[in-house]
Amino acid sequence: MTRLIVWRHGNTEWNATSRVQGQTDVPLNDLGREQARAAAPLLAALRPDAIVASDLRRAADTAAALAGVTGLPVTSDDRLRERHFGQWQGLFLTEAAERFPDEFARWRAGDPDPGAGLETLDDLGKRVAAAFVDAAAAAPGGTVVVTSHGGAARQGVGHLLGWDHAVLRTFGGLANCHWTELRFDDTRGWQLRAHNVGLITRGAPTEAV
Repeated sequence: MTRLIVWRHGNTEWNATSRVQGQTDVPLNDLGREQARAAAPLLAALRPDAIVASDLRRAADTAAALAGVTGLPVTSDDRLRERHFGQWQGLFLTEAAERFPDEFARWRAGDPDPGAGLETLDDLGKRVAAAFVDAAAAAPGGTVVVTSHGGAARQGVGHLLGWDHAVLRTFGGLANCHWTELRFDDTRGWQLRAHNVGLITRGAPTEAV
């Protein structure tokens, strides 16, 4: 049985201020680095065989904290990037709501293709799930930690599990530096074993943008 740990990156200043990151390369803040350092020993205790990360700094630097504890290299995969938020990237959520009220309302309602240049949820799920499958193939029967982003993680997990959009909307987003555990076997395929696991640190869960 292969175990896949999908780990969200630590906190950033844009998380803290509800600013839309998407694929903008925003670094971890002090809290995010603290979260990554605190979580790394917990994940190391799971004895990972491989670490794969989004190439965006907030995910890559989170993964580096685990690499520092385990001695494992980090493989980069740009398919693990966050959803591209089109014309909203760099805006505060309040600004996005003001400038794009119709698209924002559709996004809030769960429309998989709300407009304003946002990557569709179907495209997001397919690319992230493909990266998850390839990461798992790096250590068949072992444990792989994949460091990604809030929205990307949820959609990729949902795609692997075969959940439609209505079901996935009931699936709470990952808090910063928390993780989801999936397992795969040839008989039952992908199974969800745990969700939003992690050490409680300063700061509340933030919007996955």
